[in-house]
Amino acid sequence: MTSTEPKTDRRRVRFNAVQHIQAEPEAIFPLLCPVREHDWILPWKAEIIYTKSGIAEEGCIFRTGNAEDGTDIWVMTHYEPSRRVGFVRVNALRAIRYDIRVGAAGDGSSRLLWQQEITALDEAGDQHVAELRQEDFTAMVAAAERMLQHYLDTGEALDIEF
Repeated sequence: MTSTEPKTDRRRVRFNAVQHIQAEPEAIFPLLCPVREHDWILPWKAEIIYTKSGIAEEGCIFRTGNAEDGTDIWVMTHYEPSRRVGFVRVNALRAIRYDIRVGAAGDGSSRLLWQQEITALDEAGDQHVAELRQEDFTAMVAAAERMLQHYLDTGEALDIEF
């Protein structure tokens, strides 16, 4: 008899948050890219490992982080222009699946649904994941909303904590 139970008991959490941006999806979507995020997220530092086009695309791989915070490897798993982008992000403690869906909200604005699923990879990861909170994810997405809207409005990056 085959068991349908999970093979491990690692911690997993899921978070969702919504952004409202005063711009059409076609203006927003190109900025959801590891290369273009340098334009509007001041602390963003991504090292591109692989891309055929030079920008975001399915299969794009990049690295973020440093010795102090740890290094994350990101793989773009979905790329549907003006609609959806997805990533898997992994470091020594945990794996994260990101899904960002972009849709027109009317009157030239857009609604972005951010979803994040974080799974611990070991006991230290279990502790890390146990400390994560929806409120922190919501605050991070809200900060990104302010930065993105400011960039779309002014062409300049907004210097805020992210």
